[in-house]
Amino acid sequence: MSTDLLQPSTPKAEGPAVTPPPGPDVPEKFRDPETGEVRVDALAKSYRELERRLSQRLGPPPADASPDALQRFREAMDIPGCPEDYAITPTHSLCCADPAVNARLHDAHFTQAQAQLVYELAAESLLPLVAEAAAQYEADRQREKLHVYFGGSEPFRRVAAQLNAWGGANLPPPVFQALSTTHEGVLALAQMMRTGEPGLAKEASPPTAASESELRQMMRDARYWRSRDPQFVQRVTEGFRKLAGK
Repeated sequence: MSTDLLQPSTPKAEGPAVTPPPGPDVPEKFRDPETGEVRVDALAKSYRELERRLSQRLGPPPADASPDALQRFREAMDIPGCPEDYAITPTHSLCCADPAVNARLHDAHFTQAQAQLVYELAAESLLPLVAEAAAQYEADRQREKLHVYFGGSEPFRRVAAQLNAWGGANLPPPVFQALSTTHEGVLALAQMMRTGEPGLAKEASPPTAASESELRQMMRDARYWRSRDPQFVQRVTEGFRKLAGK
């Protein structure tokens, strides 16, 4: 039903008085003692102070903080009192707790759990890179010795091509691969190729898994790949030569 806007409106009947809702529950210290009104400036100041304190608790104290404030922060965050108090559980013998590293972690406010994680990540991510770099270094060193033995890189390149062809045709792949990884093994290959050593046909019975596994385990020994102990290396080389002759 439309309403005629040109007609005077009918006055509304007056009802009972409506009581306004109560004001906000504000502590008395934020009210004007005379009028009872809320002091907005006092509320804003209190809020800013609360925000400042919360931000301090969520982050490290400033550089000029007192020793007591720094100690309270460390206790709240489970940070040891000194670097020596980190209880690191090593996951690898090469990644044990290091005093210099712990000191830097402590200066950076690392918690106990965070410091432990640093060492675990080092063992998980860095050690494979170190092992790969060490293997590459050792391979370059072995190759350099072969260059010297054969009179230079070019003569060795020609000999290497001959050894690859001969070894691929006459030796079981595991034996050929093992002998090709060391200076002594390559010299043994060259000697076998020159003399046409009997009993090394490719069709010869392959070495048993256990025997081959034992020799490969010896190749992972530090005496083989790091210190290059002559007697130990010779044992590995002779072991593969015997296996190839079965």
